[in-house]
Amino acid sequence: MKATWKPHEKHGRLTRQSDLPDSVYAFPKQRKEPLTDARHVRNAVARFDQVIGVSEADRSLAFANIEKAAQHYGVDLSELSWHALGVHPQRHRKEAARKAAATRKRKAAAGKKSSPRKKTARKATARKTGARKTGARKGAAKRKRT
Repeated sequence: MKATWKPHEKHGRLTRQSDLPDSVYAFPKQRKEPLTDARHVRNAVARFDQVIGVSEADRSLAFANIEKAAQHYGVDLSELSWHALGVHPQRHRKEAARKAAATRKRKAAAGKKSSPRKKTARKATARKTGARKTGARKGAAKRKRT
């Protein structure tokens, strides 16, 4: 498949991803995986199998674009085909994200309650500073006063 990737000529800071032309992306139709420098090319190779919702033809075009960008930016590719990068999309990632959010929420709610470790730590600190008096020490203090 013939690559559609072209180096991005505009220099300086980009304000938005929408400023980039379609020809800069590995997946131009979906505007996924921009190939603007060597770091982005290596990232596109690493995340190639995580892109979901694309056909085999799109993957073939994306690999051709990655190859062309890698050659332009001097990135060595050991893979000769997109099949070597694999196709392992995360099919259940939305479900996993919901589960992770629920776990974080549950842990945050549990963290607000006072745990036994914190109580023990407070007692130890009080003993060191003399802030709390035990029953035996209180009785001795009363006897001294009278």
